[in-house]
Amino acid sequence: TTRGRAQSITVPIMGEGIRAARVVTLLKTPGDHIELDDPLCEVETDKAVYPIESSFAGVMGEWKIKVGDMVEIGQDLGTILTGEVSTADQLPAAAEESLEQTSNGAGAAARLAPRMSAAQKDSDEHVREPALSPTITRKLSRVVPANLQIDARWGAIRKAREAGKKKEGKKAPSPSAMIAWAVVRSMEKHPGFRRLVLEDDRIVESEDFDLGIAVALGGDRLATAVVAKANTKSWAEFVKVYGETVEQTRTGRVDAMNAPVVISSLGAFGVRAGAPIVVPPSVATLFVGAAHTEVMANGKKNETAEVVTLSLTFDHRVINGAGAANFVHEIKEQIEGFKIQPVKAAAGR
Repeated sequence: TTRGRAQSITVPIMGEGIRAARVVTLLKTPGDHIELDDPLCEVETDKAVYPIESSFAGVMGEWKIKVGDMVEIGQDLGTILTGEVSTADQLPAAAEESLEQTSNGAGAAARLAPRMSAAQKDSDEHVREPALSPTITRKLSRVVPANLQIDARWGAIRKAREAGKKKEGKKAPSPSAMIAWAVVRSMEKHPGFRRLVLEDDRIVESEDFDLGIAVALGGDRLATAVVAKANTKSWAEFVKVYGETVEQTRTGRVDAMNAPVVISSLGAFGVRAGAPIVVPPSVATLFVGAAHTEVMANGKKNETAEVVTLSLTFDHRVINGAGAANFVHEIKEQIEGFKIQPVKAAAGR
């Protein structure tokens, strides 16, 4: 029966610090019969896919969102039309959970799955989420990864950082923002790294593009900050948006991932080099290692220099080795010749 009331489907609490996620599947269509605990849709953060189950039996009403939309905790996703009999039958079972979710800002017609069983609650074992979500693992199965590394002298970045601190103090641009700027300038010159791999494996290329920055969170969690249309911003705008986006991501912001290149670093842990993964729709991930001293060739003699190792993993379906080598070499040159841009400088296009 479809008589009775329309219950709203809203986004439940998904975990500490998570405020938003992306809709990846709609499992019910309007008119579908719904049983208690039926999965309704799936939403995804960077690290996990959360199936949302129904707290009511009835008939699927309308969806107010579509696949790909970003949704926030408490947002209205759609409706379930509950019949008088089924509603009465399920009230005792659903009341307690509904009250708990409502008090947490979640809706009464949906809940996260899977739930922990009584046996699991009583055991000493703790159920944990996988490091990579099933959706990401599925995407990785299609990638043909390749990796190459090159050292870049760090002196210009260090000088720019010191000059910035003298002029602006704590507000000075960070070395990570400087590297990000160098990557954006390099992407402008190399069209292969302005491409995205869509769900149907089509490859698209754009003049304007986003840049991703991997952000470490507590509990060994990871998120990706996205600087939208990074190439269109002046130096001052870029530094401001870069800092704001990274900070907002640390506090739970989740952006739609449409960045052709993602920058990752474990330099704070002293890691000099690594081989990152690349997850579609991105075509490459750049790992920036900790600054360290190496013996470098300089003409007929060798000299000691402070360097960072740039490690680029790229999707060989989209880019060949020579193109990747040219790209990472461009980043090296941008880093080694880095200078703080004037406030009014336009993004170089």
